[in-house]
Amino acid sequence: MSTPQSRVQSQSCPVAHGSPIAFDGPRVPLHTLEFAADPHSAYREMRRRYHSLAPVELAPGVPATLVIGYATAVRILNDPEHFPADPRVWQQNIPTDCPILPLLEWRPIASRSTGADFARYRQAITASVDGVDLYTLHDIVEKIAIPLINSFCQDGRADLVSQYVFPLLFEIVNVLLGCPAEIGQRVAAGTAKVLDTVDAEQGNQMLAEALGNLVSFKRSDPGADITSTLLQHPSRLDDVEAAQHVASVYGTGLEFELNFIVNSLLLVLTDDRFGGSVLGGNLSSRDALDEVLFNDPPLANLLVTFPRQPVLVDDVWLPAHQPVVISMAACNSDPAIRTGDLTGNRSHLAWGLGPRACPAQSMAILIAQAVIDQLLDALPDMRLNLPDGPLAWRPGPFHRALSALPVTFAPTPPLHA
Repeated sequence: MSTPQSRVQSQSCPVAHGSPIAFDGPRVPLHTLEFAADPHSAYREMRRRYHSLAPVELAPGVPATLVIGYATAVRILNDPEHFPADPRVWQQNIPTDCPILPLLEWRPIASRSTGADFARYRQAITASVDGVDLYTLHDIVEKIAIPLINSFCQDGRADLVSQYVFPLLFEIVNVLLGCPAEIGQRVAAGTAKVLDTVDAEQGNQMLAEALGNLVSFKRSDPGADITSTLLQHPSRLDDVEAAQHVASVYGTGLEFELNFIVNSLLLVLTDDRFGGSVLGGNLSSRDALDEVLFNDPPLANLLVTFPRQPVLVDDVWLPAHQPVVISMAACNSDPAIRTGDLTGNRSHLAWGLGPRACPAQSMAILIAQAVIDQLLDALPDMRLNLPDGPLAWRPGPFHRALSALPVTFAPTPPLHA
C-alpha cells in the first residue's frame, strides 16, 4: 500500500511513485523450487515487466526489491550513504523463525554495518585476508586434494560436491583460519546440523561455542593465520566480533567458493567450448571461472541494503528500511552491458562493487582454479552421470547451488602424494 505522501506526490508528478514493496500484484518468489530450476527465465520475465527494479519475495511473507539493471546496481552499490547495509530496523518486524533471518540479521561485521563500524570491521577483515600468502595456496590445495581424490578414484564414480569440493574447502578454510582439528570437527558438526535444518538451533549453539574456543585459543597461541591477524589488528576486535568475522569466513569460504567451483565444473563437463578446450589445453579453467561469474554467479542475489529513507530510483520510490537486493546474475545478463564473447571480460558484479566489494577475490580465484585443475589432471575423462534424472538446484533466494554433481570416469590408481 502506498503512503499518503506518495499518493499526494503522484497526483502532482508524472513519476511512478509506487514502490515494488507496495506492489498490489503478485511478487516473484525467489525461494521456490521452480525459481531454482530456471532463474534466468524468471529474470527475463522480470526485466520485461518491471525493467530495472522488480517486486520479489525472499521468503513467504518477506517482500523485497530486486535490482536487475546493471547501471542501477552500480549506482546503489556506490552510494552507501543512502543504501546502508544495517538491517536492524527491518529485522524488528521479522519473525524469529524466518528462514532467511540468520543470513540477513545484524552482526558485528562489515557487511552488516555502516559508518565508523563498517570502516573498522572492513579494515580488520581486509588486513587478515591480505595477510594470506597466496603463493602457498596451490601447495595447500594439493596436499588436501590428493587424499580426497584417492578415496574415490578407483571407484569410477563420485559425487563431486560431497566427496571432493565440500570436504576440500572445509579443510582449506580451517588451515587459513589456523583452526585445530578438534575445533574444526565441532565446527563441521555444527555446520551439518544448520544445513540439515533439523537441529539448526543446536547447530548454531555448537558453532558459536566452537568459534569462541578458536578465538580464545588464538589469543593465547597466535600464528600466521587469518584469525590471529584479526585479533592483532589495531581495530581491537573483542571476542564476539572476532568470532563473527571467523564465522563469516567460514560462510563465504564454504557457500560462495563451493558454488563457484561446482558451477564451474558443471560448465566444464557440459559445454563443449569448455569441456573439450579446458581438457585439451586451448582454454584455461580460469576462462570457465570467468564465465560462471557472469552467467551463474555462486551468490546470485545478495549485497542487500536497507535505505534509511524513501529513495527515488528509476522512477520508483524505494521505501525506508526494506531490503533492496542486488541480483548479480540478472545484472550480469542485462542487455545494456552484455557482449557476445565473455572471454577475458570481468565487468560482472559477482564480487560486488564499490566500498563493499569482496576483499578476497584473488584468493578465491586461486583456490577455485587449483581445486579444479587438481581434479581435471587426475581424472581427465570425467563425464556427468545422471541416471536418476536432471541435476537438482538447491532452492533459496540468494545462492545458485547444486545439490550434487555426480560423475563417472575410468577407475584410476591412487595418486602419489
